[in-house]
Amino acid sequence: MKVTKAVITAAGKNQRTLPLQTLVDRDGVSKSALAILAGEITAAGIGEIAVIVCPGDEDAYAAAAGPFARQMRFIPQAEPLGYGHAVHCAADFTGDDPFLLTVGDHLYTSRAEKSCTAQLLETAEAGKCPVSAVQATHESKLPYYGSIGGRRVAGSERLYEIETVIEKPTPTEAEQKLVVPGLRAGNYLCFFGIHVLVPSVMETLGRQLAAGRADLSSALTETARRERYLAHELLGRRHDLDLHYGLLATQLALGLAGKDRDEVLSLLVELLAQSQG
Repeated sequence: MKVTKAVITAAGKNQRTLPLQTLVDRDGVSKSALAILAGEITAAGIGEIAVIVCPGDEDAYAAAAGPFARQMRFIPQAEPLGYGHAVHCAADFTGDDPFLLTVGDHLYTSRAEKSCTAQLLETAEAGKCPVSAVQATHESKLPYYGSIGGRRVAGSERLYEIETVIEKPTPTEAEQKLVVPGLRAGNYLCFFGIHVLVPSVMETLGRQLAAGRADLSSALTETARRERYLAHELLGRRHDLDLHYGLLATQLALGLAGKDRDEVLSLLVELLAQSQG
């Protein structure tokens, strides 16, 4: 299963400006969040990217993408009908091909030689099945993320067979349905923001839309019932720009993961000293 297409969702009312924000990347270069994300995607070997945007945002996104704009197709979500609908807006683009799906308001830092995107693509292509990236997350953060329940793949520390998906579960739901053996108490496997999905997911979303409303989490649960569907706990961290101080935290993470780490550390020490008077 070779993945050559990616879909970035960026049409959410509260998130639409976040991919346009400028940060300093790990090489010390100022770029938009969209360009940083596109750089990771293309470096992993994907050549075509669809970006789902609010109508009228196409020009702003093309400008923010910089040199990656020529590899992008900007698809407007004509009506705000939810995340599942936003994903399905790319159905004609993805066609009969597997595709990478990621959100426009997350960036990633890797603790491995390969990027988070490259790690996930490698797992999907080796397993020839859909895979979602996950991160062990404290129950206090459950209102922000979709979560999975399942079991660890025999002989692997970071791969799980997904059995169910619940969008933003309550702690009670998580305790009843999403406990994964081996995780610390109070921690659950929550989506990282990157998936490799197959055409049948788009077909399911299409059927849901015809019936009223599309829901990606229920489409992914259907995928788990129908075929092998893995979760990969990547060697890396997600950084959500939409959280309180999310831009600040993401910028610090990029700086500490890059070539200017010592300079960033010195600035932090200086700021802490100044704050203490």
